[in-house]
Order: sequence, then C-alpha cells, then structure tokens
Amino acid sequence: MNAPPEPAIRVTSREELLYLLAEAAEIEHNLMCCYLYAAFSLKTEADGLSPADAALVAGWRRAILAVAVDEMTHLALVANLTSAIGGAPRFGRPNFPVAPGYHPSGVVVNLTPFDRATLDHFIYLERPEGVALEDGAGFAAPSPGYRRETPGERLMPSAQDYLTVGHLYRSIRAGLERLAAQLGEATLFPGDPALQVGPELAALPGLRAVTGLASALAGLDTIVEQGEGSPTDVEASHYRRFLAVRDAYAARLGAEPGFAPARAVVANPVMRRPPDPAGKTYIDHPATAPVMDAANAIYAAMLRALVQGFAETDAARKRACLDASVDAMRALVPVAEHLTTLPACAGGDARRAGMSFAMLRDVAPLPPGASAQALLAERFREVAARTALLLPNFAAGEVLAGIARRLAGEAPAAEVPEIETAQGRDITILFEAKRCIHARFCVLQQPGVFKANVVGAWIAPDEATSTEGLVAVAQACPSGAIRYRRHDGGPGEAPPPVNLVQLREDGPLAIRADIWLRGEAIGFRATLCRCGASRNKPYCDGSHHDAGFHATGEPETIDSPALAVRGGVLAVAPQRDGPLSLAGPMEILSGTGRTLLKAEAALFCRCGQSRNKPFCDGSHTAAGFQAD
Repeated sequence: MNAPPEPAIRVTSREELLYLLAEAAEIEHNLMCCYLYAAFSLKTEADGLSPADAALVAGWRRAILAVAVDEMTHLALVANLTSAIGGAPRFGRPNFPVAPGYHPSGVVVNLTPFDRATLDHFIYLERPEGVALEDGAGFAAPSPGYRRETPGERLMPSAQDYLTVGHLYRSIRAGLERLAAQLGEATLFPGDPALQVGPELAALPGLRAVTGLASALAGLDTIVEQGEGSPTDVEASHYRRFLAVRDAYAARLGAEPGFAPARAVVANPVMRRPPDPAGKTYIDHPATAPVMDAANAIYAAMLRALVQGFAETDAARKRACLDASVDAMRALVPVAEHLTTLPACAGGDARRAGMSFAMLRDVAPLPPGASAQALLAERFREVAARTALLLPNFAAGEVLAGIARRLAGEAPAAEVPEIETAQGRDITILFEAKRCIHARFCVLQQPGVFKANVVGAWIAPDEATSTEGLVAVAQACPSGAIRYRRHDGGPGEAPPPVNLVQLREDGPLAIRADIWLRGEAIGFRATLCRCGASRNKPYCDGSHHDAGFHATGEPETIDSPALAVRGGVLAVAPQRDGPLSLAGPMEILSGTGRTLLKAEAALFCRCGQSRNKPFCDGSHTAAGFQAD
C-alpha cells in the first residue's frame, strides 16, 4: 500500500545540513548495532539445530551481517560528506534503548533478538519511501501522534520529522543542491580530502570519497539504493533481503510451528542497574557481567580506532587505525555471540545475555599524531589482557594484543619458512615449495638444473647453461618460489624500479615489488590468490583451475595521476576473512601489460565474489569467506 508523499525537510544553511548529517550518522550507527544484535542471537548446530537447519540459519545470519556492513558503508559515506562540507563526522549516538522523540516517532530503536517481530521491524525501517507498512509487534511508537516540528523560520537548527530514512536522505540531497547553487560548489565543499576514507582504505561496498556535488549525490544514491532498493537491483537491497529472510522463516515455521532459530536473548541489556528499568534488562549474573563488559570494551576500542582513522591525515597512521578497527570488529563477533549463550540474570531463568554496545561519553578523536596511536595501543593492550583472562579458549585476546603491537610499531615474530637449499659453485638456489604455482619456467628453460619427476635432490645449480641464464630463470619465476644467492661476485636480485601488480586472466595477482607480507620481507615476486579457493592463502596454489574461477585480466582503465614515487616497499596485509590490503606505490596492470590504475593503496578481492574485481566490494561478508 502506498503512503502519501512526505513534505520536504527544510535545509537553508550549512549548519542545518550538518545537523541532518549528524542525525543520519546516528541512525546508521544505531541500525548497524541492532542488526548485529539480532545476528548474534541466532543459533548454530551447537545449540541443537539439525545440520540442515543450521545451514539455513547461517544463511540468515550472513544476510543480516551483510546488511550491517552496508550500514557501516552508509556511516562512512555520511562521514566523508560531512568532512567534505567542512564539518567533523559524528560517531557518537545515544545508548539503547533510544528515548522516544530522539528520532521521529516512527523510528523506534531497540536491541532485540531475531524473531518475527524484529524482522517486521527491520523491514519497516528499511521500507522504500511511499510504502505504507505496519511496524513489528511491540515496536509501535510510544507517542504515535508526536511530531518533531520546527515552527516558522528559525536560525537555530532543530529536529524535523520524516517517516522514512529515504525521505531524510532525499532532503539532504535537495539541501546539497540548493546550497551548491547558492554558495558555489567550491565554497560548499572546502574540506580536506585527506580526512576522508575511500575504498582503497576500507573494504566497504559502495564507499567513495566526496570531492564535490556529483560524488556527494552518488554517495547518497548508494545509501538509498542499498537500503530501499533501486529499479535495477532491488534484490540486493536491505528491504528485499529482510523480506527474503522473513519468507524463508515463515516457510520453516509452516513446516514446524515450534521452530526456534534464536536463543532466548533479552531485549535492551544494560551494564548498570537503571533508574528506570522499563524496557531494559540489567545483566547481573556474576559470570556473565564481566564478559559483557569485555565485549563492550572491545566495541569501544574499535570505535576509538575508527574515529581516529577518520581524523588522521598521515596515510600510514590512517591505515593503521582503520586496520585496527576492522580487526577489532572481527575479534568482537565471537565474543558477542558467546555472550548470547550465557545466563542474563542471577535469578537462574532461561534468559540469555547480549552486549549493549555501551557508548563512551566522548568519542571525539585524539589529537592526530604518533601519541594518538600510542594511546590506542595502550587501550588495546588493556582490553586484550582482560579478554584473554576471561576467555582463555578464544582467540580474541591474542587478536587484540596483535592490534596493540601493530599500533605500537612492534615487529611481529618472524616465521621460519620451509625453504629447500641447493648450493653450487657460483650460485645457491633457494626453493620455497608453498609458493610454487608450477609455471614451469624453470624446468623448461633450465632442465639441467631443475630436474622434473626425479626422486631425491632435483636442483643442480652447477648444471646450468650459465650462471646468468640461471639468474634469468630465477628472476622470471612469477611466484617468488625460486630465489638465489650468488658467490661469484655478481649482483643479487634488486627490487624493480616500478612496483607492478598484474592481473592474471582467471588467475592470481602477480606482484613485482619489494614485498613485505604481514611486516616481513618476502622478496620481490609473489602470486597471491584472488579466487578464494587456495589451500595456501594468501599465496596462489593453482586452485582457481579446479574452482572454475573467472575474472577478466582486462578490466577498463581508470584515469589516475602519475605517481611521485613508483618503487619502494609494497606492504601486503591480508585482512582476516576479508581482502588483500596493499599499501605503497603500485601500477596495476592488465594481463597484457596495459596500465589500469596508478595507486598508493588498494584493497583487492580474495574471496572470488566481488562484482568489482579485482577490487573488494565487501562481498566476502555475505559469502561467509574465511581466511587468516
């Protein structure tokens, strides 16, 4: 059923625009937490679900988590837009449950477990503008007749009402267009681009920098289309995804009316006994409360790192903070899920707990610079120590400790690679089997040295046609499995003058640079998996052939300025369950050698599912991709 059109929200000044963007940021942040809370409550096979039901529920969980990731995209886009027009991004929000009237009366924001009413509520919140729906049972506005209205012309910005989030963004869009016409585009967008976070820094689907009116409007379109849907891609919208989950849930209930896919998790848990307990549950079980405290502390540290990432302009510190926030979120998920298996209250009833996403009183960024990174490292060490003590069987403590070490600039412990060594008179060949992709340059060009299909020693450096010929073969090895040390006074291998990342058709990324993987130098050549199927990640092991992986090596060229520096260290950091993060100057080449893009940072898909290959678009979350 269609609802009557909503009146436009008035935006006549930059101050009013900043006010609306702050509310939009709070809504996106709130919704992300609500969706995560519902996803964390879902059962697994360990809760007694059959394998078939566990697989079904896991699909619902992935769908909800993917929507939560999109909300993070929306929050980042709003932050970029806020920075672009000269403001400071808003990352604060009220604690749950949000008081009536803080948002429009129809935007009820509570933490509730997965059930039919919660799904109905999510669908209601994500409904397209103009669609009339009933909210989920129990989510009715406490004061349905209340309207947030600002009478007459006022200089001070104030809350205005709207029925849908799409209407809010439509009004922001109209305000941007009006102010750009009044002030001029250059005056409206004076912000420092270095304060923003683009797709080269965060693997969020649809994320972009805002550099003017066109990119600002495109970012708003992304937010609305991901939420409500668009005529060209409605099935991927939040609205349609939640409808699909609800339909599947209804079908399962039709077959078994008593089917319960979620744990008996309480609504709106709180860490302290509230003065007004209505609608809240105080978590007072002595074994559970400390775990809830740890989960909230991880979330707060994650938020600190995220906020700092937006505040930093130094590229290395910016990336370090953003990487810390991503890794902290991954550490949080298993802790938050475990919390929903623990008793909520000391009374001994069946209710389970959940994290409250408790907010710090102040989430303003620390003064940018090395001291901020040191303070973040200090906090992550504190949270890591407590988490490891409370949950010794979980990896979260070590993950958080690793974040602290990286923020503090401490080098990771070096791994001892399994390298086969064959020493000759003039040259020693080193062979690292786990990196070999069987390109066969070696056995075809120096068959006397590299003896195929033999038992025992198979590398004989002294049988080379010449030392220089053997050096040439080693340097042609794309995977870096073959390296060498010379004893004849000749030069060793040098890093290339230009860092190159080449896309192999239906295959891996072939990199030539001074490559540092997870903080350790690994040589000047490597082939890294982008199909998601390798059993030796991050390296390619040829699995793309059996997996039937398809990815063009000839995508369209992206216009980009020349790099001031073209060589040097290229840092490769595989994100857990996510993309390959490359930082450093690089020229990205097609399979035929055409330059596609010159960049100083990029996030490359390694799950095989991105619709924007070779770059990550966030598809790994919905795909359930797992990799260290």
